[in-house]
Amino acid sequence: MSYQIPQNIDNNKIFLINRSEIEGRLEPEFYRPSVASLEKRIRFLSSHRLNDYALSIAGGATPKKTETDKYYSDSESGIPFLRVQNLQTTGDLLIDDCIYINTDTHNGMLKRSQVTEGDLLVKITGVGRMAIASVVPKGFVGNTNQHMVVIKTGDASISKYLARYLNLDIIERIASRHSTGGTRPALDYSSLKNLPIIEGIDFTSIDNAIEEKKKKGKEAKNLIDGIGLSVLEELDIRLPDMKKQTLRDRVFTVNFSEIVNGRMDPRSVLFLGESAKSIKYENVQLKQIAVIEKGTPITSDDVNKEGQYPVVAGGQTSPYNHDKYNYNGDVITVSASGAYSGYVWYHTNPIFASDCSVIYTKSNRFLTKYIFEVLKAQQSYIYLLQQGAGQPHVYPDDLGQLWIPVVSLSKQQEIVDHIIQIRQKAKALQEEGADIFEQAKKDVEAMIIGVKK
Repeated sequence: MSYQIPQNIDNNKIFLINRSEIEGRLEPEFYRPSVASLEKRIRFLSSHRLNDYALSIAGGATPKKTETDKYYSDSESGIPFLRVQNLQTTGDLLIDDCIYINTDTHNGMLKRSQVTEGDLLVKITGVGRMAIASVVPKGFVGNTNQHMVVIKTGDASISKYLARYLNLDIIERIASRHSTGGTRPALDYSSLKNLPIIEGIDFTSIDNAIEEKKKKGKEAKNLIDGIGLSVLEELDIRLPDMKKQTLRDRVFTVNFSEIVNGRMDPRSVLFLGESAKSIKYENVQLKQIAVIEKGTPITSDDVNKEGQYPVVAGGQTSPYNHDKYNYNGDVITVSASGAYSGYVWYHTNPIFASDCSVIYTKSNRFLTKYIFEVLKAQQSYIYLLQQGAGQPHVYPDDLGQLWIPVVSLSKQQEIVDHIIQIRQKAKALQEEGADIFEQAKKDVEAMIIGVKK
């Protein structure tokens, strides 16, 4: 008599397998019937493996941060270095936020991870999806890090087909099934090369969905990009035009008495001085109406990454979570160091603020969210307050010199509410695009599983 699962146990949370079916692995997820049967079906339909399309497959490298090999934020300082966040499930490679490296001392180590037009990049380690695949666009040359592999097919059309295929959710489930490791699972080379490939799938509907997603994404971006300009216009803040090209336009004089806090650089005069004020309203300096303080230093070893509170450090996103918070929300953070020092961010919910400045109102005449919108409208100019080369910083004292227009609380709330509506509309457009893309993938997946060989 075979063992029967008790009726009081959820059948979706338990399953049985014979000892003869164990393939040298003991993880329950590897044997989950839904995924195991899916892989069996896909392998039955496939006639090739990923390795059949590859002229070569090589892993990436990670340069060490030394005095002679640093990370830079401008293209004149090195070559593009791709990270996992540059890969997208649409198959496009996001290159707008590449970091740049000087490879003079590590060129030999990075040579095996060099990428050129038409190469296929696949994520194989880290949290989240395995096998996120993107194709290197025309004219791009760079390097990748160790969390992805470079597949050279010799044909951009093959790379594009494979990217569409590998980014299907059903294929990602198979890839994840073969990954190993706990907190940072990895898909080894052998498993990656052995992924089953079905030929002849029509991805036209996905191609169309991606174009629609891009269209809606562009509409959303235009809305978001217009927020800053509308705030500056509403408050009549006239910032210097940094696009002026002639020498006469770019040269100005300043009285010694106007030098702010001893800083002698032109940027401090332009963005902390009289030229960065509202012409229509009275102005006060940020330090007069808000608390500006440094976050609490914390290392990755001290963090409980299973926590629910995002850690805000030097970048544009939270690198991990923590089980404690040091601010209860309704605060502004400004990244303190790194390529994105000066990045302005508003937080409604609790956070653990680390490598950043934290700003919140200390006056009943100002809303923190209003202060945020004024600062965010000047985001590109606040970046220009960075000091230092290898590791640029934006300091709290400089932030305190920024000017905030004085308007009534009702006017502040009106501005905030209007911007919330714009952001909600932009978010809705992004979600619509994402839904169209996901539905197209589901339709193709249903067609694949339903096809008889």
